[in-house]
Amino acid sequence: MVPEIWIAFAEKTGVEELKRTTRDEPDYEVLMHYRLDILKENSFTLSQIQEVIETLEPLPGALEFLSELRAEYEVILLSDTFREFASPLMRKLKNPTLFCHELIINQDDCIESIKLRLPDHKRKSVQYLQKLNFQVTASGDSYNDLGMLKTADRCILFNPPSSLSAEYPDMAVATDYKTLFSFIREQL
Repeated sequence: MVPEIWIAFAEKTGVEELKRTTRDEPDYEVLMHYRLDILKENSFTLSQIQEVIETLEPLPGALEFLSELRAEYEVILLSDTFREFASPLMRKLKNPTLFCHELIINQDDCIESIKLRLPDHKRKSVQYLQKLNFQVTASGDSYNDLGMLKTADRCILFNPPSSLSAEYPDMAVATDYKTLFSFIREQL
């Protein structure tokens, strides 16, 4: 729904190593420690990252897709982003329900560490929703989405890297919001 924050920040700062995402690294905690080390090495602050985030816009068609989806279904975005990053972009998407993590910031405005909401929170959120008798259709694009996708009643990969769709050829794939919405509607 939104551009990759870390890639945008990498492009702004010229630090190519920050372009590594969950599409490349299956272990989210390993990826975040890698990123935090780079931020510390370069003395980057939260405010510098937030300045870049403020310039980002939702992906083309994302707002319309989300509005149409919310008009018919309950929608929860399960993300491995952070509250401190997500706010400007969520406002641009009309504030959908978002479950994500938090950052621990020191007095110098530097990211000290991450506070995960719950390990494997996407998969566990799906399980809890199912315990409440919700039928869950999940969509994701990265390795960190696999637990959620495999647990959901129905799932579809959305613009995944070719390596992921090759590893999971039984999962449906959508490459645009129209196809994604049609899949959701057909499944429900």
